Amino acid sequence: MLKTELKHLKPQVHTFKEEMILNMGPQHPSTHGVLNFLVVTDGEVIHQALPNVGYLHRGIEKLAEQTPYTTFIPFTDRIDYLAAMFANHVYVLAVENLADIEVPERAQFLRVIACELNRIASHLISTGALALDIGASTPFVHWIRERECINDIMESICGARLTYSYMRVGGVSQDINEQIADDIYKFLDHFEPIIDEYNRLISFNEIFIKRLANVAIISPVDAVNFGLVGPNLRGSGIEMDIRRTISYSVYDQFDFNIPIGKGFKGSLGDCYDRYFVRVLEMTESCSIIRQALSQIPKGDIKAKVKRKLKIKENECYTCVESARGEMGMYLLSDGSDRPYRLKIKTGSFTAMSIVEKVSQGLMVADLIALIGSLDVVAPEIDR
Repeated sequence: MLKTELKHLKPQVHTFKEEMILNMGPQHPSTHGVLNFLVVTDGEVIHQALPNVGYLHRGIEKLAEQTPYTTFIPFTDRIDYLAAMFANHVYVLAVENLADIEVPERAQFLRVIACELNRIASHLISTGALALDIGASTPFVHWIRERECINDIMESICGARLTYSYMRVGGVSQDINEQIADDIYKFLDHFEPIIDEYNRLISFNEIFIKRLANVAIISPVDAVNFGLVGPNLRGSGIEMDIRRTISYSVYDQFDFNIPIGKGFKGSLGDCYDRYFVRVLEMTESCSIIRQALSQIPKGDIKAKVKRKLKIKENECYTCVESARGEMGMYLLSDGSDRPYRLKIKTGSFTAMSIVEKVSQGLMVADLIALIGSLDVVAPEIDR
């Protein structure tokens, strides 16, 4: 009788849901700087990941109010230590727009050359560190080697390897000679084939692809709605590049492509697309540098600007295409020799807004891939 009754009993399955709250950072090696993520997990599955920023806030925007226009440039280097040249560039452009200063054409070309070299150097760290984060250490060493070559060139151009202070209101601090131009050409001749070698090493590696393809997909609609910029926006298939859409400086004189995500190895807008867009952008930067070196005109490298520059009451917003996308500065003048207000917009800060949505349902290990694919730099978030 007992055996007969047992046959008709339905097994009761008990599901236990136990969430755990973890702190990832600020000392976690895979958070790309002093960042904190409050991660709510159920086992290995993420229910929520909340970015908690502000650990590196230094009040740069407030310091601008106490610093004359022409002496604030070294502060801009600290906004993004991997791509300081773009912060230099956008600040001097904003001051030049307010003061109606015309920059010599040779200086414009020198700015483009320096910025595109810096874009390559930044993308080398971004793509190499992403591979390192998910377990591939060799590619990062290869890219550090190439970045050191760029650092050597930057040192010969402006005397610094990381925080450049190369831009000046009205131009640049130093010119390049034939030897530096030859060094740049030699680097490009060496580096362009290395990109193909790097792709064979890691970009087309089956394990690497499986770690990134179809992971943390950001749709084109979400990319726009969350305000993503730069490679993160273009990785979702949106062809938006300030060098082309606004065409500041002398970028309208160069022929270059704008790489966008296409679902290269998985779905449109996944981690792999954001990664590979940056790899393709390095090739385009090489092309821009070659064109700039071949077309650079002779002439002055700096306009005549008063040391104590006073600007009449006015305001402007100026932006450039940084390695992490749109970097903009809103500058407000009250007629004195220093800004009344400076507000900085960065790509890393906007990228943080989408982490909470995209991370839901990911594995903990995939959160590392997401953060690495967004290429965030902590000082650029906090300022």
